Amino acid sequence: MKNDRGSLIRPDPLPDSASAPVVTPLSPSVVYSSDTPDALDAQYEGRVQGYTYAREGHPNADVVARRMDRLEGVEGGIVTGSGMAAVSAVLLGLLKTGDHVIGGNQLYGRSLRLMAEDLPRMGITTTLADPGDMAAVAAAIRPETRMILMEVVSNPTLRLADIAGIAALSRDKDLLFVVDNTFTTPRGFRPMEWGADIVIQSLTKLLAGHSDVTLGYVAARDPALNDRMRVFAVTTGLTPSPFDCWLAERGMLTFELRYDRAQATAAVLADHLAGLPGVNQVLYPGRDDHPDHALASTLLGPNPGNMVSFVLNGDRAQANAFTRAARGLSFAPTLGDVGTTLSHPASSSHRALSAQARADLGITEGFFRVSVGLEDPQTLTEVFGAAVAEATG
Repeated sequence: MKNDRGSLIRPDPLPDSASAPVVTPLSPSVVYSSDTPDALDAQYEGRVQGYTYAREGHPNADVVARRMDRLEGVEGGIVTGSGMAAVSAVLLGLLKTGDHVIGGNQLYGRSLRLMAEDLPRMGITTTLADPGDMAAVAAAIRPETRMILMEVVSNPTLRLADIAGIAALSRDKDLLFVVDNTFTTPRGFRPMEWGADIVIQSLTKLLAGHSDVTLGYVAARDPALNDRMRVFAVTTGLTPSPFDCWLAERGMLTFELRYDRAQATAAVLADHLAGLPGVNQVLYPGRDDHPDHALASTLLGPNPGNMVSFVLNGDRAQANAFTRAARGLSFAPTLGDVGTTLSHPASSSHRALSAQARADLGITEGFFRVSVGLEDPQTLTEVFGAAVAEATG
């Protein structure tokens, strides 16, 4: 007899197919069903692989995590909802009240804020030190120090950290050495090969590469640390969106091609800027006149990256004139997009610092950071040349 009361709400399973999709399917489901309570126990106890609730993990995040693990040369990495979520998983997931952490004095602005304002509220003290000055880093160590967090290349002055020296110091003092590898990416540098214990990435930037994803990634050499960070990320909801993970995987398929093209153009742009009247200084690790060029050659080899910084002759008026004149370029506080973007640290990433503190770092009103994209090099140099001339002529 026909059941005319209607069907159950949830749809039938997907049809069987003898073929497989070429593109990873998007799995937006928040929850996953199991056959029995015993089957659910088996999943939670790790005897079988499965998903339960998307905050605890989902297929699209695992696909991205495995790809990142291969790029960084680690296992068991965690994808988070943003790069800062990855930083938080490290600092808040592994440190406790009474601990002390050392950070680079030119970390990403929100990392600096987390260390300077939020950690102290929780009884975790911090000290900032120049990552290129081993004496300063060593002097910052206290009996309660548990961790050192550095970036390979500083933001925005593109100075190099003494990664080998800090790794050796960390081993000697039994400290966790954490490297934020966002600027350099695993194409330019692999922190685990240089002695890092934990690597952080903002997938939002060059790895995903299209300014339409907000994601982070963190992985530790020690599986026990990965477990602790994973539990913290699940508990506090640092969960990545399945759709963002799906988009990130798409972007990562072309990551190396985009990196190589942008890097080659960055070298051309840096040389061009250095020859322009109205430009006082150019900072690019691949140039011989970079203050850390020798260290950059050792750490980065043939991959100095796609980031260029320069100092325009003038003050805020010239800076405003330059961004207005740089037609076709996005003035936006980001990096790693397919298009070239301009950042003015004094009004964005480092606006919270005093004028003197910015000056101490070399960040003036004329200081700009450029994330080079995929434009034709000749077109890009023409745009920059015309904008500098209009702003300073």
